[in-house]
Amino acid sequence: MKKVLVLLLSLVLVVGCLASFAACANNDKYDLTVGAIYIGGQDETTGYTAAHANGIKKAIANLETEGYKVNFAVVDNVAEDYNDVAAACDTLAGKGCDIIFGISFGYLNAMDDKAKEYPNVVFSHATGYLSNDTNYNNYFGRIYQARYLSGIAAGLKSLTIEATESVDPNSIGYVSAWGLEYAETTSGINAFALGVQSANPNATVYVKTINTWGDTTLEKQGAEYLINTHKCSVISQHCDSAQPQIVAQEKGVFGCGYNTDMTSDAPQAHLTAPIWNWHVYYQEAMQAVITDASTYMTTVGNYYGGLKENFVDISPLSANCTDKTAIIIENVKNLIIAGDWDVFTGEKLSYNLETGEIVRTSAAIGTLVTAEKEADNFVCGANDKTPDYVITGTMNTWVAGVDGPEAVKQDAE
Repeated sequence: MKKVLVLLLSLVLVVGCLASFAACANNDKYDLTVGAIYIGGQDETTGYTAAHANGIKKAIANLETEGYKVNFAVVDNVAEDYNDVAAACDTLAGKGCDIIFGISFGYLNAMDDKAKEYPNVVFSHATGYLSNDTNYNNYFGRIYQARYLSGIAAGLKSLTIEATESVDPNSIGYVSAWGLEYAETTSGINAFALGVQSANPNATVYVKTINTWGDTTLEKQGAEYLINTHKCSVISQHCDSAQPQIVAQEKGVFGCGYNTDMTSDAPQAHLTAPIWNWHVYYQEAMQAVITDASTYMTTVGNYYGGLKENFVDISPLSANCTDKTAIIIENVKNLIIAGDWDVFTGEKLSYNLETGEIVRTSAAIGTLVTAEKEADNFVCGANDKTPDYVITGTMNTWVAGVDGPEAVKQDAE
């Protein structure tokens, strides 16, 4: 009888301990639960989604180092479809997310509606323009500054390339998701071209659009088209994958990637890439929610950082770059960070190729906007600086030296 009682007491203790352990596990408390909606796979190693994923992970790691406990949930491979995005928002809200990041432009309308449906969740949307006064913001940055710097690298490299039957040193290619339809792509192409021309004033930047933010097959075909048709010596890009850089290497030319350092994808071709330090924003956003989510739109609001905030930059220069590239880019970068100059101003730059010194010349850079309203027609004169609203929202013409397709005239190659 005693053995039976001892056995029963032991079982009660075991069950009690298990119940207590389960209760502790179920009541695990976090300082913050973060959700993310990715257009690509969360395990990608290069390109757009990888850059965001790395930024969020780094921001979380930094917060955890400071003693915060952060839970993280992802819904990936979400197409720019309203119903798919709405369902992803529902999934993450159902997991108790305090803030949900959506990284693709086409997510903006669904996130706008879900922000109304879940007023206690902060919705934060990359690259778009919608927001509200309480729990929905957008975030982007002055990536055009980094594109200008990469253009310097491309222009300097082009000066060292020998002309052949298949390569023209003064021909630079650019595979772009879109053209004049979006100010984001237009301003990026224009900034890159101005950077190229600051080093090689004889260069022309040829644009090939693929009409999608990311498609590896079209990205590859776009690069091949530019090299085969225009004999491009350097291939740049505003698209997701490293395919244009891989094609550049296969064809024996050079390139500038985007989003992540693509040197490992094309070690004989890649020069540098405009990159995002997304963790700078993600950490600020997460910290703001931890502190007081109700004041998010006043403490963070719609975010637009640049080189000064270390939000954008270029990847480390590869060994394929010319000797003076590093010093020239550093000098220009310092000008921008100090607020002494910016890309779309009425002052053009050139360089002393022996010393790396900057030569500044006052000159208008032409009409940047063609719009119905005369007030939106902006010519950047000698003493002008292009307003941010033009760079982010209304720029829809090319600067001189860009040979780009019109938005309504896309060819089928």
